[in-house]
Amino acid sequence: MIIGAKYKICRRLGAGVFEKCQTAKFAANEAATIKPRKMGGRSGGSTFGVQLLEKQKARFSYGISERQFFRYVKEAMEQRGGSSANELVSRLEARLDNVVYRLGLASSRRQARQLVSHGHIIVNDKRITVPSYKAQKGDEISVRKESRQSPFFAGLTERIAVRKLPNWLKASDDQFLASVEADPEIKATDLIFDPAVIIQFYSR
Repeated sequence: MIIGAKYKICRRLGAGVFEKCQTAKFAANEAATIKPRKMGGRSGGSTFGVQLLEKQKARFSYGISERQFFRYVKEAMEQRGGSSANELVSRLEARLDNVVYRLGLASSRRQARQLVSHGHIIVNDKRITVPSYKAQKGDEISVRKESRQSPFFAGLTERIAVRKLPNWLKASDDQFLASVEADPEIKATDLIFDPAVIIQFYSR
């Protein structure tokens, strides 16, 4: 997925979209340059506009294309016996690049995609190079032994020390090894977007 100027996107969608924008420098710059918005116009907030904004927040946050995102939404809406919104979040969280990011093996989802694409990540003793690979309950995720000295993992100990591991992931004593303990789930308060609003957008 090709992404333009990240700061510009963050100003439109919120700092939570990219890790690069979650810094004191970005916050200070925003505070110094922010201008009062005029009433009406594009900032008025139509229902369509709000729904589109939530979709873009989710898509840019996980770093996936419009086509991929639409596929996830379609699959979530076709799932019976549960909440389409929760199913959408579960499918996004189950992406291998996201799992690698959640485990603290990468400092951003973009870096996590690189790790997977370059063959540094092993799932159940098999090298996986597809970032969208769906991690499932029981999967063991590890870093390829030959890759553990890579510059990618410089500062890994510090990242792991401050990570907030979701309850569906379990880390082992070996910092390069972890497992998926359950289907992915995340609290609504931990999301920067509203999945229910996104489902409404695609249900029009």
